[in-house]
Amino acid sequence: MHISRRDFLKYCGLTAAAVGLSSTELLRLEEALANPTGPTVLWLQGTSCTGCSMSLLNYVSPTAPTSVADLLINNINLAYHPNLMSLAGQSAAEQARQAYNNGGYILAVEGGIPTAFGGNTCWAWTYNDVEVTFQQAVKDLATRAAGVISIGTCASYGGIPAAKPNPTRIRSVKNITRKNTINIAGCPPHPDWIVYVVAQLLIGNPIPLDRYGRPMAIYGQTVHSACPRRDTDSCLWNKGCRGPGAYANCPVNLWNNGVNWCVNANAPCYACTESTFPGTISLYTPMYNPHGGKDRNCDRCHEDERDEDGGGGGGTGPHSAAFIQANQGNCNSCH
Repeated sequence: MHISRRDFLKYCGLTAAAVGLSSTELLRLEEALANPTGPTVLWLQGTSCTGCSMSLLNYVSPTAPTSVADLLINNINLAYHPNLMSLAGQSAAEQARQAYNNGGYILAVEGGIPTAFGGNTCWAWTYNDVEVTFQQAVKDLATRAAGVISIGTCASYGGIPAAKPNPTRIRSVKNITRKNTINIAGCPPHPDWIVYVVAQLLIGNPIPLDRYGRPMAIYGQTVHSACPRRDTDSCLWNKGCRGPGAYANCPVNLWNNGVNWCVNANAPCYACTESTFPGTISLYTPMYNPHGGKDRNCDRCHEDERDEDGGGGGGTGPHSAAFIQANQGNCNSCH
């Protein structure tokens, strides 16, 4: 199945508002796609459930492009993806090796990076009869990448694989590579969030990031601030909703091709875009009242947040012990 560059541009045009593209930027994107030597993308998968890839694949349309997977494979030279490429084994690893030799590619990493036992709890591939750990593959490929994207919360901060006791010592991509990364946090992230970042990189636009490496255009406001249940009796704060402390545009972008999202399905927000996810508190435990009154069970604020590089404690973010101490224990200050 072939999806043309014109179809890719058509997709971006139809979803311009969702992926943040103006008419001028669409023209620049068209020029970038006209380049026959468009950027190569290597997509690696580490310790994860592959849910981020599945989220991307879940974009469907009755007209071309019928899926984002086809769109990416045929238009930006997705040279390596363990789930989508037809090659396997040494032949697949050779694609990554060729890209490394050429340099200048975009490295997209899905999943956390195990570091215990020399990284040998997760292998990326076998190359010339040598088992290459995922940790080593990410380190090596990051050195010659034009940009590094962390796809999902696991790659961005550690996520569920890094939850205590973290026996394989999961670390984030930034922690391992020591390079600035664009963190597309979420468990999983919305397909449009991924397309937004790819489109901005193709155009060459700067992507303003927050202190956690997330694009401000996507993660610039709390879920609660745009929630249609805000200030209503149907607000789920007393069911454990983390929306007041979670940053993402889920209520605006919606999911399943604009049909629904977690809170509209009567499920509380789990703050899956945050570096503290999944945390140690029961998901349905009320933690604070965003509408005023006495805070309840806000001990999440006193939980040692993972550092911004992932996999550690003692951070200074809005739910860290250091932040609360600096604000005299005023839990409302971080919500």
